[in-house]
Amino acid sequence: MYIRRHIEPVVARIAKRKPVVVLTGARQVGKSTMLKEVYTGIRYVSLNRPLVRESAKENPSLFFETNKPPVIVDEIQKAAEIFDYIKDIVDENKDKGQFYLTGSQSIKLMKNVSDSLAGRAGVIKLLGLSMRELAGSSCRTPFKPTPEHFSEAEKERIGYDPGKLAECIHKGFFPELYETESDLRDWSDYYSSYFQTYIEKDIKDVLNIQDESAFIKFVKAAASLTGEMLNMATLAEICGKDVKTVRAWLSALESSGLVYLLEPYYNNFNKRLIKTPKLYFLDTGLACWLLGWNTPEQLTNGAMWGHMFESFVFCEILKSYYNDGIVEPPLFYYRDKDKNEIDLLIADGDVLYPVEIKTASDPKKSMINSFRCIGNIPGKQVGSGAVICLAKERLPLADNVWILPAYLI
Repeated sequence: MYIRRHIEPVVARIAKRKPVVVLTGARQVGKSTMLKEVYTGIRYVSLNRPLVRESAKENPSLFFETNKPPVIVDEIQKAAEIFDYIKDIVDENKDKGQFYLTGSQSIKLMKNVSDSLAGRAGVIKLLGLSMRELAGSSCRTPFKPTPEHFSEAEKERIGYDPGKLAECIHKGFFPELYETESDLRDWSDYYSSYFQTYIEKDIKDVLNIQDESAFIKFVKAAASLTGEMLNMATLAEICGKDVKTVRAWLSALESSGLVYLLEPYYNNFNKRLIKTPKLYFLDTGLACWLLGWNTPEQLTNGAMWGHMFESFVFCEILKSYYNDGIVEPPLFYYRDKDKNEIDLLIADGDVLYPVEIKTASDPKKSMINSFRCIGNIPGKQVGSGAVICLAKERLPLADNVWILPAYLI
């Protein structure tokens, strides 16, 4: 069963403006599935197939003579040789929507795009399914804690059950997990296969890993730090490698769409702000599998529940921006040297919207004490704020701050 993706109109919009559409995201988030579902009349070619890939590399002109545009080319980063040929084709023929390119290694992919297709390609990022998509909601606007957003989200009230939400967070958001009914054995088999494929087909393309067991320790360590400030020294100590190696490995995780580094909000006028990013795993199901949280009950009763819930909320907000075509969303966190921290700041021009993320069902005003700190940032206004949590309904918490149930993201 295909679940409609909110990014579909964005692809159509960019295809009307650009000759090349580049869709990037982690393996198995549904990039090629979505394109094949929406563009049924367009030829599909996968460079995962060795013979096809060699044909593209050795004779690109013949490859595109056989596969004339418009065409979908999957895993395009595996044949960098054809980017210059795509450039020549779109320069000669000015038609829009000629090439739909997908890839799961954004560093290699974007280097080739910037080198050969600058100005010719529109770039889109896709993550796993969102709660909005799973619920069939038509609400597509990027999240901000404003009455306007609440009003739109509440038009199609998503069924809400904290237990079901925990099951969803534990399950993760890869589309294949929702195609049929599955149990925890299927869940474990899926992630075991996914992770092995990721190492074999993605990581070994980018990194020359000599010690696979150390890399697996590193990925598990990264999962254990989701929702926390990045500490390279801790990661290096856990996997027994130097910081330089860990930095390269983390870059590979980021470029393949498995983690996101949320930068701190920084203002040159305030030297007391922390500059270290926060690390988020982009699929909570994969993080749970890596950490051995084998059931939703183990997750909610364990020490990681708060961080995993925060990761889930952050990812849902990130999806709302990516699914609107915003590849550099204005999302930050706040922390100063006095340890005042705000989980998420959403910047919109001169306005900063503060958001706290808690597993509580009845948040207290003390949870938003740090909101006062951003009122002192020169040239910025404080917008409405929220505590996103496990409450059952939206309620006022303080002046211009709302208790916000997770289903209203």
